[in-house]
This record gives sequence, C-alpha cells and structure tokens, in this order.
Amino acid sequence: MSAEVQALSPETSPWPHRLAVLLCCATFPLIWIGGTVTTYEAGMAVPDWPTTYGYNLFLYPWQTWLLGPWDLFIEHGHRLFASLVGMLTIALCISLWITKQPKWLKTLGLIALAGVIFQGVLGGMRVMFDQRTLAMMHGCVGPAFFAFTAALAVVTSRRWRENHHTRHVPAAKALRWLAVFAPLLAYLQLALGAHLRHFAEDGSPTVFRGMVISHVALALMLTAYILIVATAFWLNARGIKPLLLPATLLVGLIVMQLALGASTWIVKYGWPAFLADSAAASDFTVQARSWWQAQITTAHVATGSLILAISTVLAVRTVRLLKVQAAHGSRQEFAPSIPSNSLAEAAI
Repeated sequence: MSAEVQALSPETSPWPHRLAVLLCCATFPLIWIGGTVTTYEAGMAVPDWPTTYGYNLFLYPWQTWLLGPWDLFIEHGHRLFASLVGMLTIALCISLWITKQPKWLKTLGLIALAGVIFQGVLGGMRVMFDQRTLAMMHGCVGPAFFAFTAALAVVTSRRWRENHHTRHVPAAKALRWLAVFAPLLAYLQLALGAHLRHFAEDGSPTVFRGMVISHVALALMLTAYILIVATAFWLNARGIKPLLLPATLLVGLIVMQLALGASTWIVKYGWPAFLADSAAASDFTVQARSWWQAQITTAHVATGSLILAISTVLAVRTVRLLKVQAAHGSRQEFAPSIPSNSLAEAAI
C-alpha cells in the first residue's frame, strides 16, 4: 500500500492525532485570554450572549471590535477564540468516529465535545446572570478541559497505538500512584486559586486570610510533591524519556509558578510587612489594572493550568508504559523488558 493510500485509510489516518494536538495547542492561549478577561474584569464588557450587542458572534463589525474599548476587544476576542476551540473539538470528535478507533477513544471524543459545550454554556450563563460563582466555575472547567486535551493528544498518537511494549521496573506501582495523584493535587490547588481570584470584595477578611494561607500551604505541598515525583522517576525510570521529560518539566514549572505567585501578591497587594523597610518596597506602588499586574497575574493562572496538563500527560504515559509486577503465585506474566533506548525512541 502506497504512503498516500495509507494516509487516507480510516485505520491509519493521522488526522485524529493532528486535530488533538491542534486542539491542545489552541486551548492553552484560550486559557491565557480568558485569564486576561478576568484580570481586567472585562467579563461583562459584552452584556448579551450568544450574540454580541445583538450581532451574530461572527458578524460583529470587526472595525468596532478592533478599534473599540480594550475590555470589548478582549471579551469578544475570547468568544471568537473559544469558538475556534469548539470547532476543533467537533472536528476531532468526527475524525474519531469516522476512522477506525477503539470504543473508549470514541467515547473520549464525545466527552471532549460535551466538555467544550458545557464550558461555553457556563461562560454564557456567567454573562447572562452576572454571577461570581459561575465565573469561578468557568475558570475551573477551562484548565480541566485543557488537561483533557493534553491526554487526548497522547492517546491518539500513532506511537501510543503501535507501542505494545511495556517495561517492568521494581517501583512501577509506586510510580503509577505518584504520577496519578499529581494532577489531582495540582487541580485542587488550581481550584483554591480560582476561589481566591473571584473572592468578593466585600467578603470576610478572616475567610480571605484563611484561603490565602491554605493556598500558600498547598503550594508548598505541591512543590514538595513534584520534587518527590521527579526524584522517583529519575532514580527508577532512567532511560524512559517519555516519562523523564514531563517529570523534569514539572520541576521547572513549579519553580516558575512559585515566583509568579509571589510576584502576583506583590503587584496586587504590595510587599509583605516583613519586607516593608526594604529599598524595593519603598519604591514600589501598587497600580491597579496596570500592564505588569495583568501579565503577571494571568501568567500565574496559565502556568497553573500548564502544570495540571503536564502532570496529566505524565500520569497517562506512566500508566501506559510501566507494568506492575504480578503478585507472587499469580498466573500473570511480565511483559519482556526492552532496552531503555528502544523505549525512549517510542516517545508518545
């Protein structure tokens, strides 16, 4: 069979994976744009939904959009970009159903479609009812959908489908648990951060203080956990690049996230009291809705989503690649070990 015919065959079509990767890559900037909308409190810049000031979303005059107020620009842009992500999700779902794929993968396509519809309706309800709780839910579902698209990009790959080899390592079971728990902890921290971000201005200071302390404590816990995960993989999964790469990347991201978290506090609330006498604090003034405040705060939100997505990729790959040793006396046999280099080449 020629290469051209293979590319068009429903059994070998590369399009589900291409669309899954494209969807994942498009979802991340959407989260960034959505975070910008929240940072500038521009969520109500367009008071109607699904229309934009009475216009069909795609027929709204582009001159008014591009040359209009900043809040209108980012909110309408957020809607247009979200529409693009929705269309990519539809295309991915169709490609999974018209090509030969396992049932579980087709089901994941439907779940992705349901997820993007739910997120869109949630965003519309947030506009129609102007409720802070709906905005917070919208901010929590977005990163979860992003992590889900990252997992789809992994499980639709040709190498994932063709890689029938697993590898037995002595600590496989522990590594699996460590990897699976990481995105759960990351999402818990992200949800707590969303609560803080949407905390009512007239809310209880005591509650706010308690949430800040919890957010910081959980950040330190997540940092320690990621360091433990990375160390465990470096020691027990040497040579398995598909696992070492995300594990190492998580370390870099969590360090950057800590720096962004501290910076977010400074640009929003000023330097902490114990540094109030420093030269940096004396020359600093909080500027609400300034460019730096918006970029640092939004980067903190986006990096949290990225940690969630990368930890999800690590968890999915670990479950796929590492085989747990059967109990003594079990009839189950181990899959034959393969050279580390071979497995590394089967990067998923």
